[in-house]
Amino acid sequence: MADPTRPLPNLVPQPDGSWTGRTVLTPTALKTRGLFTMPPSKVVPVIVVPGIMGTNLRAISDPAKLADGALRPKEEAWRPPNGSIAGINAARIWKKRDPVTRQKLLNAEKLEVDDRGDISLPLEARNYGMLEKEVRDRYWGEVHWDSYGGLLYGLHVGLNHTFELDPLDNAPVVCRHWKEVMACDPAKWGVRSIERITQTELEKHAGYYYPVYVCGYNWLESCEDSAARLRRRIEGTIAHWKRLKRECNKVILVTHSMGGLVARACAKQIPDQILGVIHGVMPALGAPVCYRRIACGTERWSPSNDITANLKADFAADILGGKPEQTMPVMATAPGPLQLLPNHLYPQPWLHVCMVSRVNNKDVARDLVHLPVGNPYDMYRDTQSWYRLIDLQLVDPARKYAGDQRRLAHAVRVAVDNAEKFHRDVLDTYYHPSTYAFYGADSAHMSFGAVRWVAREPGLGAVFTEANLRKAVLIGYRETVGRRVKVEGRTALEFVPALQDIGGDGTVPLQSGAGPRGKVRQLFEIRGVDHQDVFNNEAALLLTQHLVVKLTQKLP
Repeated sequence: MADPTRPLPNLVPQPDGSWTGRTVLTPTALKTRGLFTMPPSKVVPVIVVPGIMGTNLRAISDPAKLADGALRPKEEAWRPPNGSIAGINAARIWKKRDPVTRQKLLNAEKLEVDDRGDISLPLEARNYGMLEKEVRDRYWGEVHWDSYGGLLYGLHVGLNHTFELDPLDNAPVVCRHWKEVMACDPAKWGVRSIERITQTELEKHAGYYYPVYVCGYNWLESCEDSAARLRRRIEGTIAHWKRLKRECNKVILVTHSMGGLVARACAKQIPDQILGVIHGVMPALGAPVCYRRIACGTERWSPSNDITANLKADFAADILGGKPEQTMPVMATAPGPLQLLPNHLYPQPWLHVCMVSRVNNKDVARDLVHLPVGNPYDMYRDTQSWYRLIDLQLVDPARKYAGDQRRLAHAVRVAVDNAEKFHRDVLDTYYHPSTYAFYGADSAHMSFGAVRWVAREPGLGAVFTEANLRKAVLIGYRETVGRRVKVEGRTALEFVPALQDIGGDGTVPLQSGAGPRGKVRQLFEIRGVDHQDVFNNEAALLLTQHLVVKLTQKLP
C-alpha cells in the first residue's frame, strides 16, 4: 500500500507560468505527507457571458465627455444589488431618480464595463487555492455576483476537480460532485434519457485545466459591439496561456440570456477558436416582454409568483422603471435592449388589441387587432399609432437632442435599424456547430408569449372594429400603467396590458427559448427555473458541467 497523503490547496498560476502552492506548518506528530496536484499543461478556458443588466457599468474616464455632470470619471453607474437589504436600498435610490437622471446615468456613449464589482468567495475557496486577486484577474468582478457567483465558483471547483484520493487505499476515485452529475435524473433536464458521462470520458476531461473567465459588456450598446469585445477576450485569453507555454487553442462559452446573442455573433466570426457553446435561457427569437417594458414600464406582478417573488418584482420595477416615462429614455435609442425585441423569426402575431364586453353577466373578450403583420421592425419604427413601441414625447427628457424632433426621430430609427440588421444579417439562424442550449418552459414561471392591450367597452352603443381601433389616437397615459385612447374622435377608452400568458422562465417565453430547436446538438427544456437566477438552480449547474465534459471529448 502506498504511503498515505493529504491533499493540499490547489496550486495558483503565476505571471511567469509557474505554479505556487500555499500550506501551513503542521505539528511534528503529523506524519502524513502533503500532496500538491500539478494542473494539466493543456488548457481550455471557460468564458461566462452574462445577460442584459448582468454586467456592472461605470462612467468612462474622459471628463470632457461627462460634461452634463451626471457622473464623475469611473463612478459607478449600474451595479445590481447583492442580497435583500442591498436590493431594498437600491430600489429606494432608483425610485427617486426621475426620467432626466435615468437618461443621463444610463447613456451608452458615456459608460464602460466596471470590473470592481463584489466578489464573495466562500470560506472553503482557499481549500481549492482560490484567491480573490486570481479571480479578479479573470474578470469575475465585471458581473453581478448573486446571479453568477455560484456558476463561476461551481465551474472553477467542479471542472478542475474530477478525481480525488480514496483515504483508505490512496486510489483515485470520482469526486462526489461528479457522481452527482452522473446520477442526475434526466427528467430534471427535460429529457427521458441521456447519454451519461462515463469514467473514461471523465479521465479525458481531467487531462485539461479549465480556468474560468467572465466577459462582461456594455449591454446598452449593440450586441455586435459586445461580440467584438468577447472576441478580444477570447483571443487575449488564448494568447495569455500560450505565452505561459501551455497548450491552449480553443475556449468554451457558457452564456446567459442576452449573452447568448453576443456569443453567437462572436462565434460566427471565429468558430475555430471555440470548442463549443452552452446557452442558458437565451431569447433566441426575442421576447415580447421587451415591448411591454418599453411601452408600459416594468411589470410589478405575475400571476405565477408567490408573495415573496411579487415583492421582489415590485422592487425590481422601482429600479428598472415602472412607467414608460422611466424606461423609454434609457431603452428607445439603445441598440442592445432593442435587440431583445421579438425578431423576424418570432411567431406572429404577438401583439393584440382586445375589447372586453359584458354578456349575460360574464366578461367576453375579443381580439380585434393582430400585429405585427409582416416586418416587425416597421412596427417598431412607427411613432404615430397609439400602440406604438416608442413615444417620441417621452424619449428625451434630458434634451440630449435639444428638442429637435427630427434628430430624435432619426436616432430612434437608427437604433431600430441596427436591431433589424443584427437580427437578419449578423445572427439570422446561425449557431456554432457544437452548441447546446436549455430553456425554461414552466407554467409556474409565466412569461409574455404575447402582449395584449385590453379595454372594456363603455356600453354607449359604440362599435369597435379592427379599422377604427387601428386609427384611434393616443391622448395620454394612465397614472398606474396603460394608455388612454380616443376612437373616432369621440369614444375614450383606457387600455391596460394583460398579464403574462404562457409558460417560460418568467422572462423568456417557451417559443423563444425553444428557438434553437433543430439547429443545435441538443436542446433541453427545464422546469422550475427562474430567468435571472437560472444558474443558481442545481439542475442547470449540473447540466452545464455535464455538457462541458461532452464537449471536451472532441479534444485530441
